[in-house]
Amino acid sequence: MSYHEEDNSGKILLAALAGAGAGIIAGMLMAPDKGAATRENLRSAATRYSGTLGEQLSKYGEELDTKFKGYMEKLEDMGVTVPGSSLNMKGDWNQAKGKLRQQYGQLTDEDLEYTEGKGDELVGRLQEKLGKGKREIVKMLNEL
Repeated sequence: MSYHEEDNSGKILLAALAGAGAGIIAGMLMAPDKGAATRENLRSAATRYSGTLGEQLSKYGEELDTKFKGYMEKLEDMGVTVPGSSLNMKGDWNQAKGKLRQQYGQLTDEDLEYTEGKGDELVGRLQEKLGKGKREIVKMLNEL
């Protein structure tokens, strides 16, 4: 006796489409509000939750950045990475800017703009302007 397998994919697709259609029709008939009111409710919920989600992502991003910096310091202390491979800004940035300007007269205010958490941008600008490698720039900034 031989086994003959039928191709039921067309029947399955038709049944899925029929079920989806029935669900859409039932949803339209049983909806508590008109379309415009439902869309407005959805829009306000999306706005409310997007603000909360943005705050949460920002918070987790800051926590991740702090943890990453801590791990980099631990790796440097253990000798796994070379000291100066991570930026560790300490002290008054205005004093550090003054020292950098004395040492490198070609640096502008825009080149030396530093915002907490955006150290990579500062390092990149200084690399371009001074023609030095990342490790040199990071080490120089850490020693200021």
